[in-house]
This record gives sequence, structure tokens and C-alpha cells, in this order.
Amino acid sequence: MKKPNSAGLFPIAIRITKDRRSSYLFTGQYIESKFWDDKFKRVKKSHPNSKRLNSLVAKKIAEANDRLIDNENQNNSQSAKKIKKKIIGKTKMDFFEASKLFLSNLLKRKKFNQHYNQEKRLDIFKTFLGRKKLSFTDLDVTLLKDFKAYLLYDRKVAERTAINYLMLIRTIYNFARKEYHVDDGNYPFGKGKIQIKFPESEKIGLNREEVLLLETANNLTKAQLHAVYAWLTSFYFAGVRVADVIKLKWKDFKDGRLYYRMGKNRKLVSLVVPDKAKEILAYFAAQKTGKDDLVFPFLKGTDLKDEKRVATRVKTITRNLNRRLEIVGEKLGIEKKISMHIARHSFGNISGDKIPIQMLQKLYRHSSITTTVNYQSNFMHKETDDALEKVINF
Repeated sequence: MKKPNSAGLFPIAIRITKDRRSSYLFTGQYIESKFWDDKFKRVKKSHPNSKRLNSLVAKKIAEANDRLIDNENQNNSQSAKKIKKKIIGKTKMDFFEASKLFLSNLLKRKKFNQHYNQEKRLDIFKTFLGRKKLSFTDLDVTLLKDFKAYLLYDRKVAERTAINYLMLIRTIYNFARKEYHVDDGNYPFGKGKIQIKFPESEKIGLNREEVLLLETANNLTKAQLHAVYAWLTSFYFAGVRVADVIKLKWKDFKDGRLYYRMGKNRKLVSLVVPDKAKEILAYFAAQKTGKDDLVFPFLKGTDLKDEKRVATRVKTITRNLNRRLEIVGEKLGIEKKISMHIARHSFGNISGDKIPIQMLQKLYRHSSITTTVNYQSNFMHKETDDALEKVINF
């Protein structure tokens, strides 16, 4: 450590000495002098982040030693300053600089919702760090474990949500490795390091009786009725995603079929219009003025050519729909949580193991049948239920 800053904190730095000349490689970390063990050249355990800081110091020393050894083996007579520059040069790209470029690419690809969500996650990562700069060499296993603990215990997020944060960090790290040749000698992901494993998520859909309650609900406000109709439309078409339901136009319906392109993966879909769905369309047909009109009124008045504005509105509309569905569920005595996404789970729950998996793949618009098998396994219980009954009924 050298001289303190204006706050009385000392910088942690590595001194590189060659031919009796020294240069300092700063880590960007500052601590009080009472936390420094000068005898063992390490941060004392009494410091709350001692483990992470000592790990960082060890890495910097290892880098400096490697460069010095390489220098000696090659019989180079480089100065301490040149050796320092070579070490810094390996990690010149900052993580948050790379994240800005990554986010910019999302905007260019018009991934507005993804951009919004990822930007918010990165802001929370900055809050955890307490700074806006982070070199890739500092982005190590210990730091990521500390961040995950912060998410789980301080911010009280779910395990799956915490994994989404780590996956974003890994994606940006890989982006920087590929596009900007960031050195991956300290890469913190993979076997024996940070592994991205999503926990199994609970998927619970409504049953036949609960869907019937929604279909026959009365004494609802107009806003609540429209929310129920949006939910049922999603359900009747095998779980069409909410963004696609909201953006349905009259011209998407031809000869008794629905033709639309999915917003998520741009797949073209064609499904027969069930009689129950026709009843909902008839309800909204009174407001129809042309084939380019939207079926549902939620986005009316929004410039549909402004894709960023549409994406923002869809998020707000979805939130409002879910709030109204929750109120309707309470009125009807449905104890399960109802949201637009649950329409997809409800279709899976009711179809169970009654429909061939290949047909479900088509209805769900899955690219891989493995995805369908994994998804539908949440709702296929007959065989396990029968097996259980055979064992315990004696």
C-alpha cells in the first residue's frame, strides 16, 4: 500500500521491481490501514471482503510473476514499467464497457424487452459492487459467489432469478472474449467454477373446472372482462404468448384459421379458430373498422411502427392484465395464481398425456421435441399416480 487518498483509505497495489527499479500495478481497491497485514502482505480476515480481496491480490501477483518469468526465459531486458503495461494490456477492456456494447447490440436487433431487463440487472450488479468499473481479471469465482449470495439473501430473489443474473454476466464475458479478444485465463465459469444450472421451476395450470369458471364468469367490470377474454384467447390457441395476443389483427384470421408470426422466434403459425374463440371475436367485432385493426383494444392509440414504444406498452398492459386476472380469480374462488402466462400452463395441464407429444410440439410451436417433452413432463402424472396407488393400496 502507498499513500492514503482524501478519505484516508490506502490503495492495494502490486510492486513490480526489475533491475532495482519499481512500478506499481494498482488493483483499484482501497482499505483502511488497520485491515492490512504488513507481515504477510495480505488483507486481514477482520475485513468483510478479505477473501475476495486476497484472491484478487494473489491473481495480480501471479500475473506479474508469470510476466517476469517469461521475460527472463526470453532473455528480454524490459523495464518494470513495460512489464506492467503488458499485464494491464491483457485486460484493457472493462466489463461494463463490454456490457454497453452488448446492450447496444440488443437495441440494434430491436430486442427492447431484453434490453430493458438486462440493463436493470447490470444496474443491480453495479450497486452490489459500489463502482462503475470492473476489469475482467477482477471478475472471479469469489466475486460471483458473493454476488449470488447478495441477490438471494439481501435482495430476496428466487434461485432461478439469481441464475439469470449470472447467465447475463457469462454472456457478456463470452461476448468480450469473442469480439474483443479479452484474455480468458481468469474465466470464472465452467467445471469446478461457476456453473449455470437452472433449478426446476414449478409449472401449475388451471384445471377444466377452473377454466369453466372463467368462461362463465359474470358481474365483471369491462376491464376485467377484457382481461379474461385475452386469457381465454391465449388458452384456446394452445398458449399463445401474451405479446402476440395483444397484437392480433383482424387480417390474421382467414377462412376460419388464425395465421400469425410469433414475436419470440418469428415462426409462422396456423391454427383453426375454435368455436369458443369465435364467440370472443364476435364480441370485439363491433369495434372493427378495417382488417388492419387490432382485435383487442389494449394497444389502440399506439403507433405500431414505433417498436420500442410498443414493447414498453406491452409490458405495462401485461402487468395490468395480470392484476385484473388476480382480482377475477379471487372473485371466483380460484386459489391458484392466474396470469397471462398461466394460460399456456393450463393448456399443458389439461392436455396432460392425452395428446401425442409430436402433436403438442406443433401446438406449442417448439423447435425441438425435447423441449416439448421437458415442458409437458410437468403435467403428465397418470403413470406415476397409478404406480403410487399400486404400492400403497394393500
